[in-house]
Amino acid sequence: MDNEFYTYSFEKLEVWQAARKFKKTVYQVTGNFPKEELFGLTSQIRRSAGSITSNLAEGSGRASDKDKAHFTNMAYTSALETIDHVITALDMNFISKETYIDSRKSLDEIINKLNSLYKYQIGRKSNLKDFIPRKEE
Repeated sequence: MDNEFYTYSFEKLEVWQAARKFKKTVYQVTGNFPKEELFGLTSQIRRSAGSITSNLAEGSGRASDKDKAHFTNMAYTSALETIDHVITALDMNFISKETYIDSRKSLDEIINKLNSLYKYQIGRKSNLKDFIPRKEE
């Protein structure tokens, strides 16, 4: 990322970085899908892949770890949805077996990282309010 901007916590997450890279690949690959799929599978797979990173970003701004974990879970379900779309793309011969395998490996990595992040978030009991200095009484 560019050093002239503040780096938010979600941008530092390995899982967000991997999902960002995967999302870019999805956009490149789906550019070759049939034009009649623009509002069908192309739109769906792009949306679900983008939802992984956007849910991590939105969740990072939540105050409690429970809320953060909720958005991590939503990112996880979006990754699962993306797997279904990738399978459909393979079944319809929109992608090669090699592209399918590469996509599945990327998604497996992302899902494993999301699972680890979720376990970490749900296991913590603190929230941002615990870090706000209180006025002395």
